Amino acid sequence: MKIISVPDSGLVYSSNVYLVLGEWKRIEDINTLVDVGSDPATLDQLEQIHTGVGKRKVEQVVLTHCHYDHTILLSMIRERYNPTVYAFSPYLEGVDHVLKNGQRLRMGDSEFEVIHTPGHSEDSICLFNEESGVLFVGDSPVIVRSEGGGYEEGFVQAMKNICQRKVKEIYFGHGDPICQGAQSLLTDSLKNIRGANGRFKQVMKEAG
Repeated sequence: MKIISVPDSGLVYSSNVYLVLGEWKRIEDINTLVDVGSDPATLDQLEQIHTGVGKRKVEQVVLTHCHYDHTILLSMIRERYNPTVYAFSPYLEGVDHVLKNGQRLRMGDSEFEVIHTPGHSEDSICLFNEESGVLFVGDSPVIVRSEGGGYEEGFVQAMKNICQRKVKEIYFGHGDPICQGAQSLLTDSLKNIRGANGRFKQVMKEAG
C-alpha cells in the first residue's frame, strides 16, 4: 500500500486529501481517495501522480464525514473520474453506497475496516488496516491530551474499539500524520476521555 498526501494550493481552507494506491499499481488494486477536500487545485495535483497503466486515477472515494471542507470537490471528482463513492451518511448528494460500522472495504491493495466514530459529527468514521497499522481518522478527536470537557458514549465506545487495534500510523483530516508512538498516544487519550467524563458526571451530580 502507498499513501500519498495530495497537495492543495494553500489558498483555500481544505481538509487533507489522501490517495491510497497498491504497492505495484496492479489492475485489481483500487485507487482510492480518502476525502476530496475543497480546493480545486487538488485536481491538477492528482493529474501529476502516476497511478498505474490503464487505470483511472481515482476509482473510489471514501469520505470520513460530510463536512464541507472534506466534500466540496466531490462533484468535480465525480465528473472527471466517475469513481464509486462511499460515506456513512445517506444524505450527501453523490454517494453511491452507505457504509456500516464494521464493514470491510478494499483501498489500494489493502483491506480497511470501517469504525463508526460519532463525536465530531454523527457520520464520522475511521478506517483501519490491520496489516500496516494505518488509521485514517478524518476529524475525529482521537488524540486528547487533557481531561477537559465531556464526550458522548458512542465516541467513548469507538475509542475503546480503536485502542484494541495495533495502530502504528494515524492520518488526520488536518495536520501532519503521527508515525511514531501512535498506540500509546491513543491509550493515553482514552484515559483522558474517561477522566473527563468522570469529572463531568461528578460535577453534574454535585450540581443536582
